[in-house]
Amino acid sequence: MENSSDDYRIQSFDLDTQMLLKTALKDPSSVNLEKVSNIIMDQSLKDQVFSKEAGRICYTIVQAEAKQNGCVFRRNLLNRLQQEFKEREETRGRSLQEWVCFVTFICNIYDYLKVNNMPMVALVHPVFDCLMRLAQPDALMNEEEVDCLVLQLHRIGEQLEKMNAPRMDELFFLLRDGFLLQEGLTSMARLLLLEILEFRAGGWLLSSTAHKYYYSEIAD
Repeated sequence: MENSSDDYRIQSFDLDTQMLLKTALKDPSSVNLEKVSNIIMDQSLKDQVFSKEAGRICYTIVQAEAKQNGCVFRRNLLNRLQQEFKEREETRGRSLQEWVCFVTFICNIYDYLKVNNMPMVALVHPVFDCLMRLAQPDALMNEEEVDCLVLQLHRIGEQLEKMNAPRMDELFFLLRDGFLLQEGLTSMARLLLLEILEFRAGGWLLSSTAHKYYYSEIAD
């Protein structure tokens, strides 16, 4: 079943940009795909809701372009991701929200864009590097970063572990030490860390009892 363009949350763009994106979703070879990839990336860095949706848009454009035997959009998107990845520490220093949006976006792209039904190997280390950064002591002091980390691990943790289990172990050593040893964490950050530790220990699943406990605590 095809998604209507309204499902992709592109209504926030001006009309010309909406038309460009709608055309890219159906007939990518007829538009400037470098411009399209930059529009999607720029909006993802500003808008956290859009950054969660952007993977679906990119997936649809990549699929449509593959039918036309092209890969221009994917190449441009990966180039732009690489550029933003190199500047991630500056981004974090400038704007925590932009940094969280970037992590959400790159994880979303990792989740949606596959090659022969496998995750893109080129993104495995950058995604891990972003998640490792979110697990550092200074980041664990920010609920926004902890929340982002836990959300991404719920979404792609199991896939990532299959690609590189030793790095996932390394990430969870940091999270465990943060939970057990770090002073000054908020009660919400501690709860989120405990939940993700239990989630992975349960084989990337929570028991129904644990789910009720954590989510009633979060709601309170």
